[in-house]
Amino acid sequence: MSKVKAAILGSGNIGTDLMYKILKNDGAMEIALVAGIDPESEGLQRAKEAGIAASHEGIKGILADPDIKIVFDATSAKAHVQAAEQLREAGKMAIDLTPAAVGPYLVPPVNLMDHIEAKNVNMVSCAGQATTPLVYAVSRVVPVHYAEMIATVASRAIGPGTRQNVDEFTRTTANSLIQVGGATKARAIPVFNPAEPPIIMTNTVYAAITEKDFDFDAVKKSIADMIQDVSEYVPGYRLKGEPIVDYRDTPWGRLPVVVIMNEVEGAGDFFPTYAGNLDIMTASARRVGELYANHFLQKEEVQQ
Repeated sequence: MSKVKAAILGSGNIGTDLMYKILKNDGAMEIALVAGIDPESEGLQRAKEAGIAASHEGIKGILADPDIKIVFDATSAKAHVQAAEQLREAGKMAIDLTPAAVGPYLVPPVNLMDHIEAKNVNMVSCAGQATTPLVYAVSRVVPVHYAEMIATVASRAIGPGTRQNVDEFTRTTANSLIQVGGATKARAIPVFNPAEPPIIMTNTVYAAITEKDFDFDAVKKSIADMIQDVSEYVPGYRLKGEPIVDYRDTPWGRLPVVVIMNEVEGAGDFFPTYAGNLDIMTASARRVGELYANHFLQKEEVQQ
């Protein structure tokens, strides 16, 4: 079976975990190169140990290989803005794990087909990948006027980049609940919990419905179906209990609010299992890369 060559730009923790996820999934995509800027980085050393080519020349190493079709950018927003144009000109598909959002937000089970021909897509945020599918699961049954999510993650699973960009994180996640999830208005609230031992990622989603009479059984089925879809590529993605409807006073009157509690346990490929917030980002990115690789192979078959 022919495979599509992919590269990881960024040899830090995110790039390393993503590398292991791709290696353990025998699909249409193969990792041809891991590129960083520090020749002594742990990520590059691990790549070499896994039999993968490693480069400390950053994006130059990737651009030098015309056979690489998909590039996962696990660097920084500033770096991706500069790299995005170079990758586009080289005809390479960019899957952006940074907050740069040069391309459209992409959440695999919701809007992949809307952007199947895109050359650059953005993976939103960990909370966006975890909660946007749940908001969408409600909105595809009944319009959601307001969505709010609270993501509680272990403090030890939050890196310095996220801490320095909390405002950007909240705006990006809220925008995803609207642009991808289908809510009219939205708010995102991150909580960093310092408890020991560290807790796994826990999310609470509130979806306020303006229609007083709606089919809650249909909503619950839609949520259950979405949980199944996401758990296909994030096995630790699950509900903490059955969704409920709670009638609350809101700025728009007394409305029914669908409440969903969800948790995300990591696979333990490189990150500890409590770091489900990091795991869902790399798992989602791998899923997107695999789907694009299949799409590329199908196009090649049609052209032959």
